[in-house]
Amino acid sequence: QVQLVESGGGSVQAGGSLRLSCEASGVYNRMAWFRQAPGKEREGVAAIWTGVGTKYYADAVKGRFTISQDNAKNTLYLQMNSLKPDDTAIYYCAARPFGGAWSPLRESSYTYWGQGTQVTVSS
Repeated sequence: QVQLVESGGGSVQAGGSLRLSCEASGVYNRMAWFRQAPGKEREGVAAIWTGVGTKYYADAVKGRFTISQDNAKNTLYLQMNSLKPDDTAIYYCAARPFGGAWSPLRESSYTYWGQGTQVTVSS
């Protein structure tokens, strides 16, 4: 059974940093972070295709967030710097099986999801 377990969320003031982790029960070469703010749809934040070393970011987080993966630990990370109140949301880790078409920041591209971790940024 596939399991994705997020950790690292919390409360921080604007301008601060957090690092989210997602421990996976298996190996995936295409994974992503999504977030969902209250009253809004879930949106893609960052994605990674480790097979080719490619990373994708939503415009709202470019230059502030960094996605990375430690294959030895089967863990995905999201380093979040210069946090803003608009970054407040539940953050989800997502993974997809090998192969097939892939839109990196599209929710429908992913099969497996974590339970989410809350990030709250105060002004």
